[in-house]
Amino acid sequence: MEVSREDIWQALCERHSEANQQKLAGARVAVAGLGGLGSNIALALARAGVGHLLLVDFDRVDVSNLNRQQYFIRHLGQYKTDALREILKEVNPWLDIRTVCRKVTEKDIRELFGEYDYICEAFDRAEQKAMLVNAVLEQLPGKTLIAASGMAGYGKSNEIQTRKITPHFYLCGDRVSESTPEKPGEGLMAPRVALCAAHQANLVLELILGKEGTDNE
Repeated sequence: MEVSREDIWQALCERHSEANQQKLAGARVAVAGLGGLGSNIALALARAGVGHLLLVDFDRVDVSNLNRQQYFIRHLGQYKTDALREILKEVNPWLDIRTVCRKVTEKDIRELFGEYDYICEAFDRAEQKAMLVNAVLEQLPGKTLIAASGMAGYGKSNEIQTRKITPHFYLCGDRVSESTPEKPGEGLMAPRVALCAAHQANLVLELILGKEGTDNE
């Protein structure tokens, strides 16, 4: 079946209204880390018609990723940036998707994220999370940063929450659960990781559309 750009635009406008879709189409969102959080965030934003996405990761798709990340067996061995771009283009070929395949350092922050209004932190390692949060808050104080902490295991869904930390910094997750060798059976699982990613993506949409709301207000 042939689908045109206009077909997709009309379908999105019917769901979201043309006024909202215009805002989403003009929005610029960066996703740093394309694992369980980042791949789910990016797919949700693409389905919503967010027009300009930056995807940043240095890793390749591994079989261990298939339990929670938005990749398939056909993507094994590919860089996550390439694989996810392919998936998003299958949803909407007319999105502006930029990819950067390298490890992020403090020196990269302005260059990578300076043109994007919303930055979603989706790294796996605590030290990388802390680096990105601290660097963005220091170097790009006017940008909105949405980070995540705590989504391991299969605990209560309602413990995943969105909190406003500062005027431009939000944190999603339960802030407690971790995936560590000391907690066998409580690793990262698709439902809870996707819940946290959905909180991040949903907040992006709320902010773009001027309808901000958090769980701790």
